[in-house]
Amino acid sequence: MSATPQELFAFLDSLGIVYRTVTHPPLFTVADSQKLRGTIPGAHTKNLLLRDKHDTVVLAVALEDAVIDLKGLHRQLGATRFSFASAALMRALIGVDPGAVTPFAAINDTAMRVSIVLDATMMAEPVLNYHPLVNTMTTALASADLVKFLEATGHRPRIVAMADAAGRNREHRGEMRIEG
Repeated sequence: MSATPQELFAFLDSLGIVYRTVTHPPLFTVADSQKLRGTIPGAHTKNLLLRDKHDTVVLAVALEDAVIDLKGLHRQLGATRFSFASAALMRALIGVDPGAVTPFAAINDTAMRVSIVLDATMMAEPVLNYHPLVNTMTTALASADLVKFLEATGHRPRIVAMADAAGRNREHRGEMRIEG
């Protein structure tokens, strides 16, 4: 059975994690959430639940404006080509519906089927925002506390430079971005 937001908050409290939650109308996309800018401080994110043909499942988490090369990400992570996980697989593995995908859903992955991959650029942000298992709330916490939470659920996240957030990661890796 999936955890409720209240059970998630109790778990965060038990870990001594400080967080702030805002209630809002349901948000299904990054575009929906951008309407709330100014009312929810901190970095805003996107979460992609991906699977490959060998049933490797990855939750890739990055800043909302990050450009992720889904055709190449599998090579970087040592998997075969990714596709988006179905809503049914999402519910079965992490207990959330589309529009509410979040690293907090690791609390529901007791079978440890999902690998969590966090973008390095996102992790440099001091405060990160995620849905707390439902898309009618947003919870902010420190990036270090996200890692603390994930490790407490048994999910040691991989932190990699997987995104090209407006060219920032390519520049960070010493690559040039040419736009025309």
